[in-house]
Amino acid sequence: MHANVIYARWLYAVAGSWGLLILVPMFFLEDYFSRTSPPAITHPEYYYGFVGVAVAFQLLFLIIAADPVRYRPAMLAAIIEKFSYGIATLVLYNHGRVWGGPLFGGVVDLAFGVLFVAAYVMLRRNARYYA
Repeated sequence: MHANVIYARWLYAVAGSWGLLILVPMFFLEDYFSRTSPPAITHPEYYYGFVGVAVAFQLLFLIIAADPVRYRPAMLAAIIEKFSYGIATLVLYNHGRVWGGPLFGGVVDLAFGVLFVAAYVMLRRNARYYA
């Protein structure tokens, strides 16, 4: 197996596993976040909607990890997912609206986003030969 494919497999497996470890507990922490990060969550549908979509993307990362060359087009959605949250948290931090955990998560997402772009580019050559 080519080194680029191995890199992409490991990257997406780590990203998906890390994301599940961080996000799944959030299904049970709404009350905790409402108490420790005021104001309280007033629209739980947005909170659970965010967590649900984010968990779905972690599962997509694990699917990509199984065959990165075949699922290379899905990497574009993965890249957008990582940069959208990462950039949003940096902008919110710049405006004094987030700190701590969300900022850390945004920076981690930006790092994964850069690595996802690298994997996408590195697999370009492999994708030509995939049939």
